[in-house]
Amino acid sequence: MAAARVGIGGPVGSGKTALLECLVPRLMARGIEVAVVTNDLLTQEDAERLRKKDFLPAERIIGVETGSCPHTAIREDPTMNLLAIQDLEIKWPQLELIFVESGGDNLASTFSYDLIDSYIFVIDVGAGDDIPRKNGPGFMQADLVVINKIDIAPYVGADLATIRRDTQQRRTGPVVYTNCKTEVGLDQVEQFILETVLFRTPTRSGVAVGGDR
Repeated sequence: MAAARVGIGGPVGSGKTALLECLVPRLMARGIEVAVVTNDLLTQEDAERLRKKDFLPAERIIGVETGSCPHTAIREDPTMNLLAIQDLEIKWPQLELIFVESGGDNLASTFSYDLIDSYIFVIDVGAGDDIPRKNGPGFMQADLVVINKIDIAPYVGADLATIRRDTQQRRTGPVVYTNCKTEVGLDQVEQFILETVLFRTPTRSGVAVGGDR
């Protein structure tokens, strides 16, 4: 059976790769078989960064060089990413979950559901507390929004209370506030993936139970 696919999108520097660095080991500790496809314009920078973490076999991390605007490869024509996913599934038929990380894009970036089953949109507090008010399609339409780097709000003149208020007014879907360095909020992101993508129920022992994949 094909692996579930989760997109990770958001602006440059919002913490997409950092989020993966936290999530992949957590899911693997539950016995979930994971792989990653990263997107960069003309390099494999993010793929190499993840490989250096050594939490996955290097062959389970494929870097796609899009050669064009990042959103093109995840929305208008996801062929390159679909081929990378196909390669992973052929080599690793036991895979249960494949993350597809977009290259850094803007607030209009969204994923095609021909490519993924669900997607997470990451923004960071450092970009300003007005981001939720801009109603970007990625922010508004994502299955889960992650508002990252909440620890830096006092240092960049961002009002976290304003972000929370405006997000609550605009979003009907789930939102998680995170600090990847201290792992604040990551339990909720993990739970979202387990329950809404893999259809498993987290237990106190840390083992995910249930699911048909």
